[in-house]
Amino acid sequence: MPKAIWLLVIATTINVTGGSFLWPLNTIYMHNELGQSLAFAGFILMLNQGAAVIGNLIGGMLFDRYSAYKSILYATLIALIAAIILSFNHSIIPYSILLVIIGFGNGMTWPIMFAMAGSLWPDGGRKAFNAVYVAQNLGVALGATIGGYVASISFDYIFIANAGFIAVFFFLILFTFKKMDKAQNPQMHTTVLDQSGRMKNSSALIALFILCSGFLFVHITYSQWQTTIASYTQDIGIPLEQYSTLWALNGFLIVFSQPLIQWFTNRFTNSKHHIYIGTIIMILSFLVVMNASAFTMFAVAMIILTVGEVLMWPAFPTLANELAPKGKEGFYQGLVNSIATIGRMVGPVFGGFIVDFYNIEVLFFVILGLLLIPFITTKLYDRNVQQKTEQSGGGVS
Repeated sequence: MPKAIWLLVIATTINVTGGSFLWPLNTIYMHNELGQSLAFAGFILMLNQGAAVIGNLIGGMLFDRYSAYKSILYATLIALIAAIILSFNHSIIPYSILLVIIGFGNGMTWPIMFAMAGSLWPDGGRKAFNAVYVAQNLGVALGATIGGYVASISFDYIFIANAGFIAVFFFLILFTFKKMDKAQNPQMHTTVLDQSGRMKNSSALIALFILCSGFLFVHITYSQWQTTIASYTQDIGIPLEQYSTLWALNGFLIVFSQPLIQWFTNRFTNSKHHIYIGTIIMILSFLVVMNASAFTMFAVAMIILTVGEVLMWPAFPTLANELAPKGKEGFYQGLVNSIATIGRMVGPVFGGFIVDFYNIEVLFFVILGLLLIPFITTKLYDRNVQQKTEQSGGGVS
């Protein structure tokens, strides 16, 4: 990989490590430590993710029109100030407010990071986005490995660690990212839309929304692992540090499975097929967790879930980058991140209400139904693009 991509990988790992001290434990902290209902905890997380949606869109547009360096620096500063305040005051009211502010600041950074990966390594294709994705999950593994044990001593240290890692991320950006503004390749790889010369931006945008509507439902289901399933593990007596170990397992498996995943994706290069296979595997993981009552079965379910997501997650920004007209790469990555964030925003409230008013078994059956939707959206999203490309005399790559 180019040196600039390695720098993105290091920065991403640091940022996500800090965040992973906090986000897997948000529901547990509000529900078990502060005595709030699952629905209330889900509502606060919805506001957090709603702020992240706005941040995603702003971050993507700033990448296209402004300095990526200054945009990501200011976004991180917002998150850092909120995290420092949270370290000293985390009763329910300031906790709720500051969590929303952190969500906005972090939300701005991710479309910029992904768009920078595509711009700095235009020939990398899926590899560029996969590098950032792997770095995110290495951070998840490191943060979750340590976070559960730290939280078992005191939640106060969780907030301090989160702020500390964001501070390191901020200074890394401050001193190293400025050069990357000049290093970005303005001539992004030519997509099928550019080749035709007649494809309207609206067709690509509609295709992206159809594609990402499936991603929305994947994230609604996936978010249950961080919310309702997290609380369920506590209710059946699984220790907090063991629950955090599940996320460490998730992150490390994503990192160490990369040679196998690369072997697979080199031979089966169609990103649509990656989504199909990944969704099937995720369905299998929820079938396992439906019948889990001990840590071992939850670990098996997490391993299966991880295999599914590692195939599926990088496929969406890759396809979005292929759809994006020149000069709109940041905006398109912002939309992908925003729609995924909306799924994480709706998911906690959605799952919390079902569990509060029915039970977790009902939620599992609803999840299985929602995971059928990505098969339809992935199949149909580019149909209109293909038809218009054929009419204009182009070919589909």
